[in-house]
Amino acid sequence: MIRTMHRYCIALAAVVLSACSVTPRHDVSELPADASTAASLASWNDTTAKRSIVDFVQLVTTPESKDFVPRADRIAVFDNDGTLWPEQPASVQLVFALQRVKTVAGKHPEWKRQEPFRSILKGNLKSIAASGDTGSMRVLAAAHAGMTSDQFAALVHEWFDSASDPRFNRLYADLAYQPMLELLAYLRANGFKTYLVTGSDVEFVRDLAQRVYGIPPEQVIGSTVKYRYAQTNGAISLTRLAQVDNLVDGSAKPLAIDRVIGRRPVIAFGNSDGDVPMLEWTSAGDGPRLAALVHHTDAEREYAYDRTSKSGKLDKGLDEAGTKGWLVVDMKGDWKTVFKADAAASGAAATAAPAN
Repeated sequence: MIRTMHRYCIALAAVVLSACSVTPRHDVSELPADASTAASLASWNDTTAKRSIVDFVQLVTTPESKDFVPRADRIAVFDNDGTLWPEQPASVQLVFALQRVKTVAGKHPEWKRQEPFRSILKGNLKSIAASGDTGSMRVLAAAHAGMTSDQFAALVHEWFDSASDPRFNRLYADLAYQPMLELLAYLRANGFKTYLVTGSDVEFVRDLAQRVYGIPPEQVIGSTVKYRYAQTNGAISLTRLAQVDNLVDGSAKPLAIDRVIGRRPVIAFGNSDGDVPMLEWTSAGDGPRLAALVHHTDAEREYAYDRTSKSGKLDKGLDEAGTKGWLVVDMKGDWKTVFKADAAASGAAATAAPAN
């Protein structure tokens, strides 16, 4: 259901203050024997959405097809928050950043007078909750300034090993969407190279992307903070600064894709208006293209929100999908199960394909 800002902030505060349970992590497994076939999309209902995906993949990978796409050009890009795992009541990166602010606040007495830290420390999360990736990146950069790249990577790894969502009482990594994990595996088995394109800190996402999605670090495109290169007594380090270098959201997504990949994607999946430019740029290319939006319609199993949401707003995207023929995946109607953890518990979990 659509939440008001007041309820949103209460829920966000509960997320930030919740204790993290420690549970072993699970790496992605090897490619199942039937991963290249439609049968590998076991968590998808047999609806128009699944058939459209399968038909498209068969169209562009069949050598005899007039719309055949060479393997080198089979590029698929995916947003992360809200597309591959939940973003409500706040992005996972924001939860991480806010918890870190509380942890290191004692070393920063000036934060008691500076916004947004003053409000965060008082538990007033309304403004930061509404600021999206821009706000969370600024907080993340400030809260981790002075750490080396290796120190930050180790901290993130440790956090993902223990941090859990309070509503579902599961590790965040186990809340990856099972149908999307199957889709990633299905595409890779059919010669596609899969990329993650996110507004979150690229280093925050890399470890998760490899272990949960099977997407290697070099195929993660995201926002960045500034670093300082230094040599001290022969030791070389890259140290994080309290400054955002580049924010990858909205129109910056296709720019970042072109800069990093150098090829226009054939497939693009998002879930919010911030992903619309990425879908527009993908679908505007020559030849067959598949642009798709994950529509959150399942308040019971996950969340239901779109046009009036403060996080992951999907308004313009829904209208544009209708006029441009984009695929809209209805979470409630198109997915048999939502989370990786649910599929694993039922014994129906499909494994993720190795990265390519």
